[in-house]
Amino acid sequence: MILATPSPWALGLTAATAAAYAWPALRAGHVSASLARKWVVLAWVLHAATLLQGLLMGEPHFGFAPALSVCAWLVAAIYMVESQVFPRLQTRWALAAIGSVAVVLALLFPGTVHVREGNNLLLVLHLLLGLGSYALFACAAIHAWVMERAEDRIRKAAEPQSGLPLLTLERLTYRFAWAGFVMLSLTLLLGAVFEQLLNAPQGWRWDHKTVFSLMAWVVFAGLLAGRHWRGWRGKKAMRLLYIGTALLLLAYVGSRFVKEVVLGHTL
Repeated sequence: MILATPSPWALGLTAATAAAYAWPALRAGHVSASLARKWVVLAWVLHAATLLQGLLMGEPHFGFAPALSVCAWLVAAIYMVESQVFPRLQTRWALAAIGSVAVVLALLFPGTVHVREGNNLLLVLHLLLGLGSYALFACAAIHAWVMERAEDRIRKAAEPQSGLPLLTLERLTYRFAWAGFVMLSLTLLLGAVFEQLLNAPQGWRWDHKTVFSLMAWVVFAGLLAGRHWRGWRGKKAMRLLYIGTALLLLAYVGSRFVKEVVLGHTL
């Protein structure tokens, strides 16, 4: 288990960020949408300061928890843009809860020191694309969850409380899925180039991250192809989206969690 002693500055920023995220999540249904959005914006700014503090003060670390923290920050950024177009969208509670947990995990499990290697620009671009695809698929999964809850309430003759029509939520879900799929494809392509340059002449390395990423890509490709040509929708399509997102989560976050926490490896 990799636990670092946090500085008072890091501890204070993390506590403030987690509290700012947690307040609208815990007060769901008791605060106005406008006030909740303001709290998410505040949490997002504090979250950015927390990430910068970890990057600039001391040696930069990276691992499963920092990756989750960056993804949560990107999801919050996407929400802030989306909420300007769809003010009634009811996804803030889920992302606020995710953000609160993610920043605390990043404090407890800061990962390992990031080692600079050759072709570092390619590696940074590969990581950014990968984190972007994580965030986009997380947004797709959150929207799908909100849509399923709304459908269940409609079947029970209750107010859906999703904030948006179901067809709009469905379109948003698949737009995020398409964007995530494109970014994941670029991530895998760039990863193959980077591995070829770094490990030549051995070339492609079949590790857990690669296998789970390719499995996720296949699931997402099948989902989007079925959606485009066969009009897949409903629980069958959502199940594939959740499976693909889970596989993608296992690809880096899951494998790094096992190495860092379960096995206690520092490399």
